[in-house]
Amino acid sequence: MLDVIDLNIEFHDHLIPETVVYDFDLHMDPGDIVGLVGESGSGKSMSAMAIAGLLSRRDMKKRGQILFEGTDLLSCERSHLRSLQGDEISIVFQEPMTSLNPVYKIGWQVEEPLRIHYPEMSKEERKQKALKMLADVDLDDPQRVYDCYPHQLSGGMRQRVMIAAAMICGPKLLIADEPTTALDVTVQAQIVKLLKRINREKKTAILFISHDLSLVRQLCQRVVVMQGGNVVESGTIEQIYENPKEAYTQRLIAAIPKCEKKKRAVKEG
Repeated sequence: MLDVIDLNIEFHDHLIPETVVYDFDLHMDPGDIVGLVGESGSGKSMSAMAIAGLLSRRDMKKRGQILFEGTDLLSCERSHLRSLQGDEISIVFQEPMTSLNPVYKIGWQVEEPLRIHYPEMSKEERKQKALKMLADVDLDDPQRVYDCYPHQLSGGMRQRVMIAAAMICGPKLLIADEPTTALDVTVQAQIVKLLKRINREKKTAILFISHDLSLVRQLCQRVVVMQGGNVVESGTIEQIYENPKEAYTQRLIAAIPKCEKKKRAVKEG
């Protein structure tokens, strides 16, 4: 479904061009859940934004290929890319309060992808689809949430709203860019559980970007580790966590709190 081949991203807003992603490769089949991990500035979010088609600055240069079902997203017509964004490829960001418009009600914002991609759909059809999607992401009283403004919801509820909006068109690929960072640990676990259910029931492939390796281990099947714009190691969850080869990966795993390791050992035991 997705093949990223030798992706390089350069900024040209200084006298000397700066490369922030080097020869990035990624393969995903339908229904895969892949974790993209690394510290801040490692290039993981930049790579994800390129896949989503959200890097269009004139002072930025991208080389390589991003093949989505055979179409190169780096060279295709802009109109074709727009037809995929929010429909076939969706994204959920870290902080929903900056993604949601404070002056529009939740229902209007969840329905937005439908207005863009399915303009023939009636107002009532959009509303019913939005209400069902709000229920599908485990929001109690979808009608009340539908009529709320973003500030009237908790952080966890707002993140569920963003997932509902991202999933309403039934995308084949969901990019989750650190969607749990701004949430407390209890809500983090709930969001991870929700993403696992979406993957299981809807067969949506998920690219999960995070610096929290304990969450990645709970959710993902494979993991790609980035440092300084380079992929330093990749493999299955078991390979990376049980037998990391690179010193950087070893340090990331060593940084997982001991309580998380103990909980994992109990579950696996």
